[in-house]
Amino acid sequence: MSEDLAAFRAETRAWLEAHCPPEMREPVRSDKDVCWGGRKARFSSAAQKQWLDIMGARGWTVPDWPARYGGGGLSPNQAKIVRQEMADLGCRTPLHSFGISMLGPALLRYGTEEQKLEHLPRIARGEIRWCQGYSEPNAGSDLASLATRAEDMGDHFLVNGQKVWTSYADQADWIFCLVRTDPTNKHRGISFLLFDMDSPGVSTRPILLISGYSPFCETFFDNVKVPKDQLVGEINRGWDVAKYLLGHEREMISGMGTQGGAISLSKIALANLGAEDDGRLADPILRARIAQFDLRAEAFRAMSERFLDELKAGKAHPAQPSMMKYTGTELNKLRYELAMAAGGSAALEWDSDESRQGAAARAWLRTKANSIEGGTSEIQLNIIAKRILALPGA
Repeated sequence: MSEDLAAFRAETRAWLEAHCPPEMREPVRSDKDVCWGGRKARFSSAAQKQWLDIMGARGWTVPDWPARYGGGGLSPNQAKIVRQEMADLGCRTPLHSFGISMLGPALLRYGTEEQKLEHLPRIARGEIRWCQGYSEPNAGSDLASLATRAEDMGDHFLVNGQKVWTSYADQADWIFCLVRTDPTNKHRGISFLLFDMDSPGVSTRPILLISGYSPFCETFFDNVKVPKDQLVGEINRGWDVAKYLLGHEREMISGMGTQGGAISLSKIALANLGAEDDGRLADPILRARIAQFDLRAEAFRAMSERFLDELKAGKAHPAQPSMMKYTGTELNKLRYELAMAAGGSAALEWDSDESRQGAAARAWLRTKANSIEGGTSEIQLNIIAKRILALPGA
């Protein structure tokens, strides 16, 4: 490491130690500890809002975005150091945002300067919460079959249709949405629009999952007026934007493979199953499974760092996000499977305050969606087979 980067690392660590509230260095215990920001933001504590405001003002919610768009203006190496030092100190992510992980990169590449200046700084500061209008009842894996239409009304588009599995649509402020503007062309008839969820004609309905939570929604558009200047990219070329964004979504989802949150499998197992005289977990089979998982997780974390470096440098294989997404989600599902095994029969309890209303079981059930959202595992494996392994088609 160069002297400049070593100095930057020391300065970064000192700044984080001085400014990250102690409460924001504790493990995330539940969804309430995750900050999403937005106009309707509900902060779990004053420290959570303080941490968001501090990091947003410094531009470190998105350290590698240009400063004029609300970012930190850091180099890729500097941004990596910020991530590493935050992880080493146990600092929570100050802001979880589809605007950061999905829309932002797409706007940086395809948006007009006016769109970037309007939306990106507010995303970086956590002032606007976004949702994604992609999947429809008859357009899931075959997303390009979408039917939600946008009619050109001169000075605006008129949007009608339905989306499904829209994550947190009932809590979002704005939506980035794929719409059909040319019914005669499957891929070259799709456009990419941005609009306010408070627009007349927009409604949502949460979908109850087996976990007992409702993070996904049905979303309905009934004669929604969208200004023409909220079209991203060219008319009928929204599929180009959509594919680019999907790569970043899969990168985001793959990150679950490197993040255990509050889960320490060894600690959970020791608390519930006890230890031998030498301090090792008493169950040798589970001990071996946890050790094997830890090795896989570390290998995946190293691969993720390499992938991010390649992605930032424009050297990543176009299909690599599919590989990372598949592996990361399978690891996350395995993590929660092992957490349930380590928790013993108590982990199955569902309603008491002691179990925080079945937090462990509900989290485990929620992970079942990991292999569906952002593109099913089957679709990812097909992409890997075709585009990375170059296997022949059926």
